[in-house]
Amino acid sequence: MDLNWLWDFVCLGRTLNFTRAAEERNITQSAFSRRIKSLEVWVGAPLVKRSTYPVQLSDAGVQFLPIAREMITALTDIRQTIRAEERGTTAFQRFAVLHTISVNYLSVRITELEAHIPGLRVRVYSDNLRTCCQLLQEGTCDFLLYYRHKDVMPVFEERHFERKDIGTEQMIPVAETRAARAGGWDLSARDGPELPYLGYDPASFLGTVVDQTIGKRKPRLALCYMDALTEAIKRRTLAGSGVAWLPEGAVADEIARGLLVKVGGPEWQATLSLSLFCSVDRLDRVGKAVWDAL
Repeated sequence: MDLNWLWDFVCLGRTLNFTRAAEERNITQSAFSRRIKSLEVWVGAPLVKRSTYPVQLSDAGVQFLPIAREMITALTDIRQTIRAEERGTTAFQRFAVLHTISVNYLSVRITELEAHIPGLRVRVYSDNLRTCCQLLQEGTCDFLLYYRHKDVMPVFEERHFERKDIGTEQMIPVAETRAARAGGWDLSARDGPELPYLGYDPASFLGTVVDQTIGKRKPRLALCYMDALTEAIKRRTLAGSGVAWLPEGAVADEIARGLLVKVGGPEWQATLSLSLFCSVDRLDRVGKAVWDAL
């Protein structure tokens, strides 16, 4: 049996949608369906009711799902333990984290933790939100660190993990100072020229947050650039290309130096929670110290 089959089935058990599960597993739907069928052959019984919409797990699937999760967890944990023992060193504490959080928060925080937690070794997987959540659910990582917003639905089954909210972050509209002043870029102004807008991919978490923040007010924004990465949008903003919503922590230094300026008041801001997830009972001694410290 291929361990990927178990990961596929757990993903399908959460989404109950072959198309969405295949996207999350980064394979084609036909390949995903074949792997689920291979698992059913190995188990010896249908695990999914394909005649219903949305699809449902069969009685055998409902019975097998928690076993599949336990098998993934057990195999991942023992692999981590064996590798650490083989090297004769403390195991890595593995973080799945959004790019912007890795750059603007975690790298600094790890330096602080190293001074207080002997033997701390960290491996960081910086990626998009979907992949980060998948890494935690599959047991590839010990910790997941990402943003949450009160009006945006969680993207994975948070109830299976412990959560700690470790801070807040403001998403603020900013622009390069000289360009903003020359163009009269101000979201609060009733009249004036259109503001060139640097937006997030609408399917991304931050894209959804910004859409919720803008709401139905229909500001004079003319979308001219789109990207899923905060750091890429920040570079375009610093180049004077337009207005963008960016995490305040990612641009605090540039605002203090006068390179960027806010182009909207508090009504145009969104509050994000910086949340940490893990399965505490699976952490080793160092991992528990990290959880307590963060």
